[in-house]
Amino acid sequence: MLFLEFIAGSISGAAGIAFGHPLDTVKVRLQAKSMYKGIFDCVAKTYLNEGLRGFFKGMSFPVLTTGLANSIVFGSYSNALNYISQSDYNLPSRCKQASSAQVFTAGCLSGIVQVLVCAPIDLVKVRLQGQTAAERYRGPIHCVSVILQEEGVRGLYRGGVALALRDVPCYGLYFLPYEVIRKALTETGEEPGTFAILMAGGVAGVVTWACATPMDVVKARLQMSGAGGRQYSGVLHCMSVSLKEEGVRVFFKGLLLNSVRAFPVNAIIFLAYESLLKILCAPGN
Repeated sequence: MLFLEFIAGSISGAAGIAFGHPLDTVKVRLQAKSMYKGIFDCVAKTYLNEGLRGFFKGMSFPVLTTGLANSIVFGSYSNALNYISQSDYNLPSRCKQASSAQVFTAGCLSGIVQVLVCAPIDLVKVRLQGQTAAERYRGPIHCVSVILQEEGVRGLYRGGVALALRDVPCYGLYFLPYEVIRKALTETGEEPGTFAILMAGGVAGVVTWACATPMDVVKARLQMSGAGGRQYSGVLHCMSVSLKEEGVRVFFKGLLLNSVRAFPVNAIIFLAYESLLKILCAPGN
């Protein structure tokens, strides 16, 4: 069962990334740079300077690796929840024995595992997306080699503290509304339908990103600081400088984009995950 959960998470994650990457690129640029007046200004300048290709910068790397990240998140969450609640995993009865506190705790544990494994992947994605006219990195492999050469292994974890502060609590929030809403939209004794999964997944994504956006801004700025961007000594320094120069609004840059992107992307991720798991866990398999 452990292996099947990782497979389902891997495929569903790749599907979600492919769908939402253009909006994610705009979000990263809004958060990491101060040259854009807003969403439409960023979209217009990206298109004029780089064409449609500019919105898909760095996509190949996360599509290939986010499968790994998502498989870690979903696999860790499911198995942590099973262990914490001492319940057997099966689709119809999942989480009936699990309390909200157990769901939140399992989500936080999956966030810890995700940060440890995937911080370098996220760093490379942000660096590639943050490139505009000047091509500092020719691709993901070249990006990794440049980081290792200039900053060492430690450089691959730049912004890791901000990533942990974002992901650990937010993955707890990610799964909690999903389980609650999915259960509320499902008749007693029935398996959740497509509508219930889509709505629960979409709302879970929006709620999570609403809470994650302030630290997401800090993370993006710290990650870009090693690629010619402004230098920060750490999370608190980045927060204080950003607050002083741009006000409280700076921590909500990309919130609208995050919310617009989060609903369909996470609805697709959860639907793909549940559907794949149902197929892989069918009695015949």
